[in-house]
Amino acid sequence: MAELSNTHLQKSTKEKLEKFKQMRGREVQSDEFWDLVVITAVDEDQRSAYEIQITEKLERKELPLGINYHVFADPPGCKIGNGGSTLHSLQCLHDKYGKSLSGFKVILIHAGGFSQRLPNASALGKIFTAVPLGSPLYQMLELKLAMYVDFPSHMKPGMLVTCADDIELYSIPDQENVVFDKSGFTALAHPSPLVIGTTHGVFVLEPAETPRICDMDYRTCSQFLHKPSIEKMFECNAVCKREGEEFVYTDSTYYFDYGTAMTLLTLFSEISPLTCEIDAYGDFLQALGRRATVDYTENTANVTKKENSLVEIRRMIFHRLKGTALNVILLNNSKFYHVGTTEEYLFHFTADPCLRAELGLLSAAFSVCHLEPSEKTRACVMHSILHPSVTVTQGSVVEYSRLDVGVKVGTRSIISGCWIGTDLTVPSDTFMHSLSVNLDGKTGFVTVAFGVKDDLKKSVSSPAHMKALSLFKVNLEDCVGLWGLFSEKVRFSGDASMCSLWNACIFPVCSNLKDSFVMSLGMLNALDSGTKFTLPKNATLTSLQETLQSKNLEEMLKFRKELYEDILRVNLSNSV
Repeated sequence: MAELSNTHLQKSTKEKLEKFKQMRGREVQSDEFWDLVVITAVDEDQRSAYEIQITEKLERKELPLGINYHVFADPPGCKIGNGGSTLHSLQCLHDKYGKSLSGFKVILIHAGGFSQRLPNASALGKIFTAVPLGSPLYQMLELKLAMYVDFPSHMKPGMLVTCADDIELYSIPDQENVVFDKSGFTALAHPSPLVIGTTHGVFVLEPAETPRICDMDYRTCSQFLHKPSIEKMFECNAVCKREGEEFVYTDSTYYFDYGTAMTLLTLFSEISPLTCEIDAYGDFLQALGRRATVDYTENTANVTKKENSLVEIRRMIFHRLKGTALNVILLNNSKFYHVGTTEEYLFHFTADPCLRAELGLLSAAFSVCHLEPSEKTRACVMHSILHPSVTVTQGSVVEYSRLDVGVKVGTRSIISGCWIGTDLTVPSDTFMHSLSVNLDGKTGFVTVAFGVKDDLKKSVSSPAHMKALSLFKVNLEDCVGLWGLFSEKVRFSGDASMCSLWNACIFPVCSNLKDSFVMSLGMLNALDSGTKFTLPKNATLTSLQETLQSKNLEEMLKFRKELYEDILRVNLSNSV
C-alpha cells in the first residue's frame, strides 16, 4: 500500500513539475496561474535583494511571465512575525489595487528573516535556496510555485499563505482537484505521527457524516491546537486511527477568501501599529472553529519574545475572527518536508531516498562535474564547476562554487559561494560560505566557517562568557587564542548583551574570493590540530551578522552569473 502511495506521489509531483516547466518564460493566462505572487522580506535591504533576484529570474525566463511579482518589507521598528507580515502585505495590496483585489488570486510566501539555522540562505534569502532540480536550476521559489501549480484554476479570489522553507507533496485521484471555494479559512492537512504534532498546528475535526478512506476529503475543523502536547491531542479528540495506527492532521498552507481578507484588514486597522510578533498560524487559526475559546490568548509558552501587548492583541484577533469557518482539506497521501536547518538541508538533499525519489532530485544539477558512481547517490552539487579531479564525499552539498584541481570535500559538509584553490581539503562536518562586502567604499570578501552542528543563535550576556560558546567543538575563548587574538579584544557586533557565533567578529576580510577561503580554512585547521594560526597584522575582522549588513549583492550575483555562463558554455560544447 505504501509503495503504491509513493508511486502516486512521484507521478503527481512529476506532472506538476512538467506543467510548471511549460510555464517558465511564457506569458500565462489569468485563469491558469496566480494573478499576484507576493514575497515578504524582513526589511528594506532584504526587499531590494529579493527584487533584484526576481528581476534577473524574469530576464532569464525562469519564472512565468505576464503577472506581477511583489516584495513587501516589514515596517521598520518592532518585529511583527509572519502574522503581522500577512496583515501588512494585505494592506500594501489593498493600497495598490483597491477593489480590483476582489478579483485576484494571490500567493503569499513568507520569506522574511535571516535564516540563522541555514546561513547559506542568509545573504540572498531562503526563498532563493537552491534545489537540485531543473536546468536552469530551481530555487525554492520555483519549487513552491510548481507544487501549487494546480491551485489557482480551482480557487475563488483570495490569498494562499505559505512559508519559504518547506516542501509539500501530495497526490489526489486523477479526476479530482483541490478546490478552494469556501468562505473563511481553508487549510491543507497532512496525516502525521503524534510527535510531529507537538511542533506543528493540529486540527480537531468535526465528526464525518459518512466516514470514508480516500486520498482527499473536505472536512470542517472544530478547533485548532498550536504545538499541543500529546496529552492535549487526546483530550481534544484530535487523534485519528487507521489500520491500527494513531496519527493527527497537521498544518502547512492555508487559504482565505476575499471577504475574510477584508475582515483581516479591519483587524489590522484596530491593532496597528504592531508592537509584538503575531503568528499567522497560532494566532489566526486558534481563533477559528466552533470550539475555539479565548483561553489560548494567555498561553505564551511557544513565544520567542514575550511583549506586554501580545495577550491584548491576541484577544482582539480572537474577537474579530470568532465565528469564521475553518475548513480543512485532508490530503491523506501527502508529505511535508522542512528544509530550514543545516541538518535538514544535508539530509534531504543527500541522504533521504524518499524525497529524492518523489521530487526526482539530482546529484549534480546545472553543474559541470564528474562525480564517482558512489558519490552520485550521496552527494549533491548545484550550479557549480568542479575540476574532474575533485572529490566530494558522501553527504556533502556544494552550491554556487568553483572547485579547482585536487580539491577534496569531507563528509556532511556545505560549501556555498566559494572558490576553492588547488589541492585544498575541507574537513568533514564543515559549513563554509563566502560573501562579498562593501567596506569603506571597497569590495572585500569574507568566508564564514562553522561546524554544521554549531548553534549560531546560542548567546551569552557578555564577551567575558564566550567560553560557553562552541565553534567546531572548541570553546570560543580557546579558538581566538589559537588565532593569536586576545579574547578581551574580540568584538561582537550589534547587541552587546547577546554575544553569539552569529555576531562574533572573528572572520577576516580579504581582497579576493580565493584568499578569503584559504584564510578561513587555515583558521579552521588550527582548531582541528590545536596549532597556532596567525592572522595578518591589521586584518579587519567581521561577523556573519555584520557581513550581511554590508553585503555586496551585485558582486555575489556576478559570481553566480559567471558560473551560469560558463556552465551553459560547457554544456553547449558537450552537446555539439
